[in-house]
Amino acid sequence: MQWKWVLRRLGMGFLVTYITITLTFFMIRLMPGSPIDRMRAELYQRYGATMSDAEINRQVRLYLNVKPDEPLWRQYIDYVVTTFQGNMGYSYIQGVEVSTLLADVLPWTVFLLSVAIACQYVIGILLGAMMAYTEGSNFDVATSSVATFLVSTPFYVFAFMLIFFFAFQWDVFPQGGKYASGLEPGSLAFYKSVLYHGALPIISLVVTGFGGIALSMRANSIQTLGSDYIRGARLRGLSDFRISYRYVARNAILPLYTGMLIQIGFLFGGSVILEQIFSYRGVGYLLLDSTLRRDYPVMMGAFLIITIAVVIGVFVADLTYGKLDPRIEARGESK
Repeated sequence: MQWKWVLRRLGMGFLVTYITITLTFFMIRLMPGSPIDRMRAELYQRYGATMSDAEINRQVRLYLNVKPDEPLWRQYIDYVVTTFQGNMGYSYIQGVEVSTLLADVLPWTVFLLSVAIACQYVIGILLGAMMAYTEGSNFDVATSSVATFLVSTPFYVFAFMLIFFFAFQWDVFPQGGKYASGLEPGSLAFYKSVLYHGALPIISLVVTGFGGIALSMRANSIQTLGSDYIRGARLRGLSDFRISYRYVARNAILPLYTGMLIQIGFLFGGSVILEQIFSYRGVGYLLLDSTLRRDYPVMMGAFLIITIAVVIGVFVADLTYGKLDPRIEARGESK
């Protein structure tokens, strides 16, 4: 039954999320300088004898979402339960709920990555199809060489080049930030400023990402063009446009679809470097900042968001791939 398959996938996603929560809970206790000991020491130094041990433990419990005066197994259970209830604790540095901080930066990372991924796949698919139809030509050889070079270039190298030339040398784009100050959110000038400030990080992801998609699309299209049903379609007298659109493009794009949804999740991890380079305050920027400042509740919350993004991407890919390719759905139902 289809609903059993969906429940299995949901169970796997829940298990991955649970394992991530468990690992982050124990990993922070293996790191040098426990956040619990660190916060206790700071509270003792700041308030001295004016704060009792019970009050210090209460503050630690409030900010770190753990109970330091209880056994480790009890702290672990409380942490897991409260996290699944949506309570990620308070920022150790800023004193704000972690969920509030993440809700403030998450839309910006989603905007950055969604625009970049959309541009990557539009350019990559169109270019890959053209390379396949002109296989062996000078255009195919030149574009394949350029695509191979770009896909082997780390995005952060290109990001450094962009910000050095276009921000520092030529002053064409801003050096950082998400939008200009003093603009009213929702206005046309605000949206223009958002696109203006996000241009360089988006370009760095697109330029170093569309090459691999183009090469994959080229290989898939060439393989599809040699299929028996393509020969049959030509013998039936179908037009080249219908063959390329209804048969070649649709079947060549299908393998890229799963990769796109999975890439959405994994790019959240890559956003750590990207957002730091461009001083773009998103989930990645918050994660690195919280790691450097030992703000462990925020760090664990950011890790959890990245994990959930990967799980959702894989789940949506599994759920929708059968709708795009009836052969997969038919095999799944037969099982």
